Amino acid sequence: MSSQDWFTKDFYATLGVSKDASQEDVKKAYRRLARDLHPDRNPGDASSEQRFKDVGEAYGVLSDKEQRQQYDAIRAMGGGGPRFQAGSGGTGNGGFEDVFSSMFGGGGRGGGGQQQYRAQGFEDVLSNMFGGGQRGPQKGSDVAAATEVSFRQAAVGETVTLRTSTGTVKTRLPVGVTDGQKIRIAGKGRPGTHGGPPGDLILTVRVSKHPVFTVDGKNLRMSLPVAFDEAALGATVEVPTLEGDRVKVKVPSGTRLGTTLRVKGRGLTTKQGTGDLLVTVQIAVPNKASRQAKEALQAYALADAKHDPREHLYEDAAK
Repeated sequence: MSSQDWFTKDFYATLGVSKDASQEDVKKAYRRLARDLHPDRNPGDASSEQRFKDVGEAYGVLSDKEQRQQYDAIRAMGGGGPRFQAGSGGTGNGGFEDVFSSMFGGGGRGGGGQQQYRAQGFEDVLSNMFGGGQRGPQKGSDVAAATEVSFRQAAVGETVTLRTSTGTVKTRLPVGVTDGQKIRIAGKGRPGTHGGPPGDLILTVRVSKHPVFTVDGKNLRMSLPVAFDEAALGATVEVPTLEGDRVKVKVPSGTRLGTTLRVKGRGLTTKQGTGDLLVTVQIAVPNKASRQAKEALQAYALADAKHDPREHLYEDAAK
């Protein structure tokens, strides 16, 4: 994705990072700025709102490896990098395809003599640079943006409002959208030219982590702490759900650490159906035990002295 603005906009300066900044540094800079400039923290501040849009647009490009490479190449050409030079034939455009082939990974001059470039909107740039005449309908260029949402917003697919360089956009997130996922929103990019359709909005979604739940396809996962006696003797315990209520889950006697219990129908509801809540058992060992508890555990150890929990470990290690 590209645009004519890439010649003039310095996305690195917008985020306050150097041109050789790592992807992690770019992400940290974006999150800091997005938090400070968010309209909810600066109500009525038009300057902060515009900066918020600019920061989102810059991050949408620089967070994507391919788009960042294209942006760097275009900026290099516009700021003293590769220039077009006449070839030996004196036609005035010698080396043209070679320059763009190296910039965008093209395959040379084959395919009917026309190089196809992956950066949308770039033909319009060339038309302006070289005085191109009237053209047919051209689709508008795509626009990059980024947004950060909570785990719950991503999990249930809430509708979010975005402030982009082309205006305000409302869109419903796909259920279970994951951190770093890119969503294409049709028709929300820059306007087309000569009657062409508008481009698309390429939205990068950043999802905050949840202290309990994680997403696994249409399933939700969580760890469930259980006491030693509950795992050994069996118990029925309550488990929280993403909806906010609790469900009862039976822990069978003799349940081991890492055992996964399944709660049907309490995962995410997607077009492919409703997933489950997968509960992984963790044995909770107290930091301190009372004298009475210690005596009971010692009595248990004596009664179960013949059982060696590491018997198979030693046998397998000897294989």
